[in-house]
Amino acid sequence: MAFSDQSTTNKLLLILVLPIIFYSLQILSFIFIPLMFAVFIAMLFTPMMRWMNKRKFPKVLSLMAVVTIIVITLFSIFKLVQLSSNEVNEGKDVLSVKFESKVETLLNPFSEILGIEKSEGQSALRELMNSSKVGDLIFNNFTITFSFVRLTVVNTLMTLFFLILFLAGSINVNNLLQTALFKGRTQTVKTFMKVEKSVSKFLKVKIAISMLTGIAFGIIAWSLGISFPLFWGLLAFVINFVQMVGSVISVILVMLFTYVEIDNPGTVLLAGILFTAAQVLFGAVLEPIFMGKSFSINIIVVLVMLMFWGFLWGIAGLILAIPLTVVLKIILSENPGTAKIADIMS
Repeated sequence: MAFSDQSTTNKLLLILVLPIIFYSLQILSFIFIPLMFAVFIAMLFTPMMRWMNKRKFPKVLSLMAVVTIIVITLFSIFKLVQLSSNEVNEGKDVLSVKFESKVETLLNPFSEILGIEKSEGQSALRELMNSSKVGDLIFNNFTITFSFVRLTVVNTLMTLFFLILFLAGSINVNNLLQTALFKGRTQTVKTFMKVEKSVSKFLKVKIAISMLTGIAFGIIAWSLGISFPLFWGLLAFVINFVQMVGSVISVILVMLFTYVEIDNPGTVLLAGILFTAAQVLFGAVLEPIFMGKSFSINIIVVLVMLMFWGFLWGIAGLILAIPLTVVLKIILSENPGTAKIADIMS
């Protein structure tokens, strides 16, 4: 194929432009992250908006209904977090004694390696906590935590702002797709409807599976006498939105806590089996069944996308990675020139 051929030129230009696009996505993440969350949430509520519009409901009333549902959801999550925090705060004194005893047992053999000089009558753990290095580490982590909370609040408000714009029709995704990717309006509408249906189904299944996982974690923790079952259920629900990685992290965290709190090795082993079984049942068995073949994505593609979006946007990127991949796969499959790429992703 000659170098002057338009198709070859376009491909070369695309290769040159891609790094600039990725760099822009990372630099302008404070805009793109809430924008992407708003797009997916809007797709979740678009069928409801369309149903209300067909029955001649005023658009303002439809928007108020959606905003009310979102506010109630956020308030419910806030109350759950508050109850969980109170639960943890009430049991922290008893737990701290067990924690210190278990960690003391682990730290004593490595006191010299860690540079801990034990005073008479003072535990290795307290010496470690009183060291200047640990103090600096805690202060730095506190600063990071405060920044994370501030960023979460800002992103939430921006997401709500973009969401209202999408639902009100101020930002038309159909026109954006037609301008950027497709020439014909028919193909644009067809692709958008397919994307909307797929993303809506994905989010509904993901929310339901994450909720079932959280409930299972809470019940298992409560039945085995593990403290803070509400906290572990809420943690499992939230972290399960991070595909693949979240399920592993939730099991590791709850098992570390179980090891510290529970003295009976049989109970610890049973907890490990039950928590792992819950994740396997909901994440590896039920979720693929409910998602269906349309969401079948190659495991290598999933890992690459998780690493890519996680590198660009951090935790938000890990949450958005799979929905973005689903949208990308649908768009590629609808274009004859890129349909083979979509097949490779399956």
